[in-house]
Amino acid sequence: MKELDGFLAAALQFAALEDTLHKRLADGLENVAESIAQTAKDEIGFYQPAVGPFQDWAPLAESTEEDKARKGFPLEAPLLRTGEFRDTWEHEISGFEAVVGSKDKRAPWFEFGTVNMPPRPVLGPAVIHNERTIRRILGRAAVTGITEGTAIHSVLGYDRQI
Repeated sequence: MKELDGFLAAALQFAALEDTLHKRLADGLENVAESIAQTAKDEIGFYQPAVGPFQDWAPLAESTEEDKARKGFPLEAPLLRTGEFRDTWEHEISGFEAVVGSKDKRAPWFEFGTVNMPPRPVLGPAVIHNERTIRRILGRAAVTGITEGTAIHSVLGYDRQI
């Protein structure tokens, strides 16, 4: 443990701690957003089961599959034709905010459905599938930022299972 010699030393130490904590949390948020975006990409082209409040993906209409077959696109692969939509998923970080999504204009139609197409949610399920990862990454980032990487003694109740 670091010894603090007076109020000035304590103030400097706490200022440095804040910078370290912010850096670790920002890095953790970057990792979380990257993980969610990758999961969203990985869902494209595969029927997804229901998860949380999101329903499972309905089978593609017969007319859709026939059209895909005529054009040489993969069959039984919802939201996947050329892979263009899948490849539009990205993330941006600003401070302690992360935005994950697709800039493809069709993304809201796919996510929420239309009058003629059932919803095939991608983003919501990707977040749910990453819930444990989010807690682990951000928890580790916070603990490491506060303790500067020093191990926390088990007597304090920290079991390293973030």
